Amino acid sequence: MIRQPDPGALRAVIRQFLADPDTTWSLGGYGAGATFRRGPGEPAAAPCGGRPGLVTPRGALVLAEAHTLVPVAYETALGDETWSHALALCRPVAALPPCPSPAVSEGGPDAEAARAQDRDGVLFCLGLPLRQARLLARVRGEAVSTLRAACGRPADAALWAALPGLGATLVAAQGRDRIEVVLPDAHPGPHAQWFDKLLRQGRLHAATAPIPVGLAPVLHLHPPHPLTERGFEAGRHAAFQALLARWGDPALVALKRRILAGEDAAVPDRRPARGAARVAFAQRRWLGAAGGAG
Repeated sequence: MIRQPDPGALRAVIRQFLADPDTTWSLGGYGAGATFRRGPGEPAAAPCGGRPGLVTPRGALVLAEAHTLVPVAYETALGDETWSHALALCRPVAALPPCPSPAVSEGGPDAEAARAQDRDGVLFCLGLPLRQARLLARVRGEAVSTLRAACGRPADAALWAALPGLGATLVAAQGRDRIEVVLPDAHPGPHAQWFDKLLRQGRLHAATAPIPVGLAPVLHLHPPHPLTERGFEAGRHAAFQALLARWGDPALVALKRRILAGEDAAVPDRRPARGAARVAFAQRRWLGAAGGAG
């Protein structure tokens, strides 16, 4: 089955989860990118220009083109009988740009900044070997000269560590979608990541993510998880199962339903199927304790 964009439905889902402060968003690829999350009481505004997204004092999320991407919902088995879930928003691999030149380079004023007052900041591409996003540093004033002096050389750990002291904002951008992180970042909240060892593997995604061949995730929406300090929240579980039913792998969804129904289902000897079975058994225990069904 060839996956297709679903713009109308995806717009509605994006609006729904933008309104939920417990949702986490990430943009980038395997080994580098940025994550956006806001606190429950943290003030948030919309990006300038009427674009969907959120702007907080610590960062920004802009989803100008996210509704045009291909949605893929999936769950991943973790240890201790738990699991993660995500809605990956993907582009065809053939539509991704090549990796940038492996050196710092100046890109000019940030015309796509989330806030109008940040558009005079100067962008510098860090040249990381990543096709799904560009990692950029936006700076002003004397910091512009500092990064200009770094142009033509590969970004390294020393430059990465120096960015907060330069007053930089880290920008992970793919097309007109972006996450901005005001440095220094902190958990929980918007933060940037660069794991060179993972990045150099050249993977498009983790091996445990059942992304269809020919697609590459560029954005991830991480809805609130049903396992919380308060226990199992059935409403959160049902909300993601609806996404999984619509945009998940039909074979994996069917396998999980058979296991949840108590059938003695044969599990194909493939990593995605084994993972779906582990998730199903974990969820069956929680659903049984809660008196519900998946």
